[in-house]
Amino acid sequence: MSFRRSTFLFIALLLTGSVFPVWGAEAHLDLTNSTIGFASIAIFILAYTLVMLEEKLHLRKSKPVLVGAGLIWILIGSFYVSENIPHVTESAFRHNLLEFAELMLFLLVAMTYINALEERRVFDALRSWMIRKGFNYKNLFWITGFLSFFISPIADNLTTALLMCAVVMKVAEGDKPFINLSCINIVIAANAGGAFSPFGDITTLMVWQAGMVTFEEFLVLFLPSLANFLVPAAIMSFYVQNKHPTAAYEEIELKRGALRIITLFLLTVATAVACHSFLHLPPVLGMMMGLGYLQFFGYFLRVTLPGSLARKKAQAEQEGDKERLARLGGVVPFDVFSKVSRAEWDTLLFFYGIVMCVGGLGFLGYLSLMSEVLYGGWSTTTANVFLGVISAVIDNIPVMFAVLTMQPEMSHGQWLLITLTAGVGGSLLSIGSAAGVALMGQARGYYTFFGHLKWTPVIALGYAASIALHLWLNADLF
Repeated sequence: MSFRRSTFLFIALLLTGSVFPVWGAEAHLDLTNSTIGFASIAIFILAYTLVMLEEKLHLRKSKPVLVGAGLIWILIGSFYVSENIPHVTESAFRHNLLEFAELMLFLLVAMTYINALEERRVFDALRSWMIRKGFNYKNLFWITGFLSFFISPIADNLTTALLMCAVVMKVAEGDKPFINLSCINIVIAANAGGAFSPFGDITTLMVWQAGMVTFEEFLVLFLPSLANFLVPAAIMSFYVQNKHPTAAYEEIELKRGALRIITLFLLTVATAVACHSFLHLPPVLGMMMGLGYLQFFGYFLRVTLPGSLARKKAQAEQEGDKERLARLGGVVPFDVFSKVSRAEWDTLLFFYGIVMCVGGLGFLGYLSLMSEVLYGGWSTTTANVFLGVISAVIDNIPVMFAVLTMQPEMSHGQWLLITLTAGVGGSLLSIGSAAGVALMGQARGYYTFFGHLKWTPVIALGYAASIALHLWLNADLF
């Protein structure tokens, strides 16, 4: 391998993580040492630089990657048309689009439920409860962290992070330092909790579905995952101010149907799990079915609203509660599609751009080079730890796709190691996981790339601790 080729390979691996698999490419050409390959890498690096400068430029992160994805695939398509094999790029692009569609629909349903719960004042009620209990910032920091760690194995790390972030935003409204630190803690905890469950992260679902790790084997990652969360949380907790939220306590009345929407959300998660576990269908099928649950319930709330309002107004008039009468006068019908419209579309479009950019770079041939460099020239442990770091630069989903596609010869302990590192390695940067990217959108202006970046050395200590604990506790699996 020439020096120039190896240099560009290193840049591609370090700065782009170009590891997306190519499917159905009968006449796949190696363009890693071509002008098109180098130009595509340069386009992606430029686009990602603009993403990282979002806070400074006030430029939404979806814009540069959308343009970058288009330019990369136009370059690829132009070359393949000149070679008279355009069907190859069409097939590869459609496969990448399908992968994104599944992810987008999954996220869209989760975001819709979160928005519905917020509109029904569930998070306001939780915030009110926390203030009433007299929790200070340190208590809130640990409570939201532990809740994130233990809920994410069931509800997935993205949904859990969105839920806990909403609570923090409500409790500490306007307090940027605490919200930033809490969001970092939530991202770490949610990613760590998702690593020891096949339902906690899309990457663990992929490993489980591929048959590399059985359901019960994921549980051996519990203690390493816990260490990944506790080490940085313990250090960051010293920087949490010992004060109470300034938000005044107020009695919050949940809107009609709030508890039933929570039940429907849990039923949606259960449906997604059942579809995957028993029918071997993609979890997104269960999530979209769960959106149907919410739509039917929204219809029920609309058609029964007049009768419900009449009963509540009569009761309020009887009790002489003028304040409640005023609130009832402002009640509007529940509309599911208004909740869909409030989803973080910048985040969803950002995912599209990333999937397509990385898919194009993988199609150019960098996946084969990466397999040769990592699993051919390095030890398996070193390669898996390095891939975890790469997942901090690029979302862990394409990293895990690459490993599963390469199918390197590894022991169960090593498959568990790559599952752990790909799951928790994304916490090193805010852009390294779905949870981090989503929270940058939800807590825009409070939780930022650079706000997370300054804590990366502390997070790296947790990353190292989790790996060391896994190598020690599960040595018999290697």
